[in-house]
Amino acid sequence: MKAVVLHKYGGPDELKVEEWDDPVAGEGQVLIKISSVSINPIDWKMRSGEAKQRFPVEFPGIIGRDVSGIVRAVGAGVENFLPGDKVFTFADHTYAELCVVKASDLAKISEGLDVVKAGALPLVLLTGTQLIRLGAKIQSGQTVLVTGALGAVGRTAVYVARKAGAHVIAGVRKSQLDEAKKIGADEVIALDDSDAVAKLGFLDAIADTVGGETAQTLIGKVKQGGIFATVTGPPQNASQHPTVQIGAVKAVPNPEQLVELAEDVLAGKLEIPIDRMIPLEDAGKGQAAAEKGGLGGKILLIP
Repeated sequence: MKAVVLHKYGGPDELKVEEWDDPVAGEGQVLIKISSVSINPIDWKMRSGEAKQRFPVEFPGIIGRDVSGIVRAVGAGVENFLPGDKVFTFADHTYAELCVVKASDLAKISEGLDVVKAGALPLVLLTGTQLIRLGAKIQSGQTVLVTGALGAVGRTAVYVARKAGAHVIAGVRKSQLDEAKKIGADEVIALDDSDAVAKLGFLDAIADTVGGETAQTLIGKVKQGGIFATVTGPPQNASQHPTVQIGAVKAVPNPEQLVELAEDVLAGKLEIPIDRMIPLEDAGKGQAAAEKGGLGGKILLIP
């Protein structure tokens, strides 16, 4: 098969298209002919070595987490999937034409959802959902601030928190305020406006997708006993706020959650924008563009 292979940590140019042995579905596994893979921040952090403590790459290696496609074959003991099924999940080694995944991690794509566009969904839907439900433990009537609310994970978190009955504040940059008013939050706030942040009252929870100095500033806005949930790791000053619980989230596959949220996307209740679709061979260019930022949505790689 054709795959995008990384031989050492570095820039986007280190992603090389090469021939790679076809994977084979083992016991409890499914072999997928990939229709699309989306580029996520974890991809370029793995490529550069920034994430090597949590997600080391064994060289030569194939990166990539999201996958949607068609079942080509199933291993021994797999009963819920058949060749020809349209499926999606997040897995490993997906910058390729084929990959194998655990059947227990896999979900069938709902009728009406495009199999190519579905590749934009797994990691962001599950990360945003688990940030709210597992990290922030949001309950109806609580107030939560979602940082990076216009990103795909942020959009999902806003939606899931609203679905739970919370009062949701979408945190974005000043330049994004008008756009943020369209995603269903109860309020929007410019997190790069120090006056606006200073006026912010105490919150039941923060669902953080950006980290850095923004997180260090905002943790002081969580009430005693409240939760600072994060997908980027605790703020560096977390020890200065001992009454605030830290809910660190590392997303895990969950087929039931994925189907639930994907059906909401299909129904038009939640939008995960796609900026462009490009050939798998252009993975390096795609990562460079995504890492630079300023896009209107996700980038999909098409094998």
